[in-house]
Amino acid sequence: MAINLQKGQRESINTPKFTVGLGWDTNDGTGHAFDLDASIFILGENKKLLSDKHFVFYNNLNSPNDAVIHTGDNIDGEGEGDDEQLLVDLSKIDSSASEICIVVTIHEAEQRKQNFGQVRNSFIRIADSVTDEDLLKYELDEDFSIETAVEFGRIYKRNGAWKFEAVGSGMKGGLQDFLNKYN
Repeated sequence: MAINLQKGQRESINTPKFTVGLGWDTNDGTGHAFDLDASIFILGENKKLLSDKHFVFYNNLNSPNDAVIHTGDNIDGEGEGDDEQLLVDLSKIDSSASEICIVVTIHEAEQRKQNFGQVRNSFIRIADSVTDEDLLKYELDEDFSIETAVEFGRIYKRNGAWKFEAVGSGMKGGLQDFLNKYN
């Protein structure tokens, strides 16, 4: 049985291997197809990327040691369930990693005049990699009318144990803005 989280809520992750599933639907009549992209930033204690290879996205699908694997870019978000997935194996993560930030951005949002206010049913879930059973789930229910990028959640290490925090923090900007923040 999944634990449904509220913004800011934190829960322990009690398994080293899990799937991060991200899903969304878009409102009709926006003029262009939506292409939302999931990205992972693996950070050290200083809140900066460990290296360029620790930035996992549609053009770099694997982190070092395959600790995080992006299963591929879904360019239309069609269908039920997860639109993009990230496979995480904390037993393979770099020992200097202290945080994994999970971000979703809208590709070409400015050119297409799109924002997260036109996106609905957004969620992030942490699921057992073997059974696909949800362990944690956070449904993003805010109206982000100008935001084009959202940090959905973060996985962080505290006292040797890994936890998940439901963040739900939006920004007007794109992937480059998050790179600037974490580089």
